[in-house]
Amino acid sequence: MAAFTLAHLSDPHLAPLPAPSLRELIGKRVTGYLHWTRTRHKIHRREVLDALVADLRAQRPDHIAITGDLVNIALEAEFAPARAWLQSVGTPEHVTVVPGNHDAYARATRNRAAEIWGDYLRGDGAVPAGPITFPFVRRRGPLVLIGVSSAVPTPPFMATGWLGRAQRDALGRLLSQLSAEQGFRVLLIHHPLRSDSWDKRLTDSTALLALLQRHGVELILHGHDHIHSTMWFDGPRGRIPAIGAPSASAIAHGHYPAAAYNLFSIGRDGDAWRCEQLVRGFGKGDEVQELRRVPLY
Repeated sequence: MAAFTLAHLSDPHLAPLPAPSLRELIGKRVTGYLHWTRTRHKIHRREVLDALVADLRAQRPDHIAITGDLVNIALEAEFAPARAWLQSVGTPEHVTVVPGNHDAYARATRNRAAEIWGDYLRGDGAVPAGPITFPFVRRRGPLVLIGVSSAVPTPPFMATGWLGRAQRDALGRLLSQLSAEQGFRVLLIHHPLRSDSWDKRLTDSTALLALLQRHGVELILHGHDHIHSTMWFDGPRGRIPAIGAPSASAIAHGHYPAAAYNLFSIGRDGDAWRCEQLVRGFGKGDEVQELRRVPLY
């Protein structure tokens, strides 16, 4: 079997931020807007994102996964430009998205990502005009992509996420069914499954990890922390790698690295899977380059 290449990028935080109306600057959006105008607009640069995506497309991956935070403070005017950006990355057949906490930043627009980007978040066989539901499943080559949403509105200065009982129960049933198949199961989620930050954690991670320990997947992809990250979790037949990516639009700042993305080469070797991670991003200099290559299986 020829290797299948899956690209993974996260947290593009698309710039520029549209000018909000006074009516929109209520609650958490006030602090988010001040943070953007004072600091974040210097970090999240559209030219950085465009260069990274151009390099990603040049690698000609078979599929692209984006793990959330396309927008910044979920203004109504942010969602249509984000869809246009998605269309520049690839078609809904070629690109799969799960939402992040910034995509559900405000209660007034918490569902707009699903409504406007729906074709990129819709599972195989779903009704084209129907509502977006999580978890969803997409099959691409040997991959079974499982999308869940940890995106929920939170109070100011909080960036936690959660799946909730209904989504976890549905995921448990789905994983149980998929365990009888031979596909390479990839779980897409915005929040990491383990975090040292109380205000940024996935609040029901313990319950999710229990599901994964019982049923398993082959790979977990996430964003949120804006860093390179590899964690390993227990599965029913061995350890499961969970890989995070930096913000796709960021310059290096503090302990946060510059923009980067992951490429996974996935194939079958007899009865076992083989998966190699290649990280490309901005290192020294102004060009995207190979940063490292790591065999996972």
